[in-house]
Amino acid sequence: MRRIAVSGHQSLPARTVELIDGQIRALLSGDAPDVVGVSCLADGADQVFALAVIDLGGRIEVIVPAERYREGLSEDAHGQYDRLLAQAASVRRLPFGDSTSESHMAASKLMVDEADELYAVWDGKPARGYGGTADVVAYARDQGTPVRVIWPDGAERG
Repeated sequence: MRRIAVSGHQSLPARTVELIDGQIRALLSGDAPDVVGVSCLADGADQVFALAVIDLGGRIEVIVPAERYREGLSEDAHGQYDRLLAQAASVRRLPFGDSTSESHMAASKLMVDEADELYAVWDGKPARGYGGTADVVAYARDQGTPVRVIWPDGAERG
């Protein structure tokens, strides 16, 4: 089984979600039944990735960064978060109460440490705050974990 972690931008415009979903599905299409997707299920890229893995026959493992993580997600993301969490092959919860940049980065480091590759849905710009995608990419590269940047032509941040 190939283990792929994901990190990426949240609150993406609908057209960008479509572009990213298409690229992720194309990348996974040949291997999906033998893929374990590792995600925190944040809104945006994380949920797009997890749904694609499941739809293509793979399985997901979820790392929940904090006890109150779900409350920090956008309201619109709660339903999909709950559905994907219910389909997870395993769920690990980190010992943080509040959902903070530190808890998110701790979860991201754990994902990268256990992955064969990182899919980074990333525009290549610096993180907007500690624990953002740029920080996760830098950590993965420092660890020697291969990083595949996913940012199709026409994609933009919200």
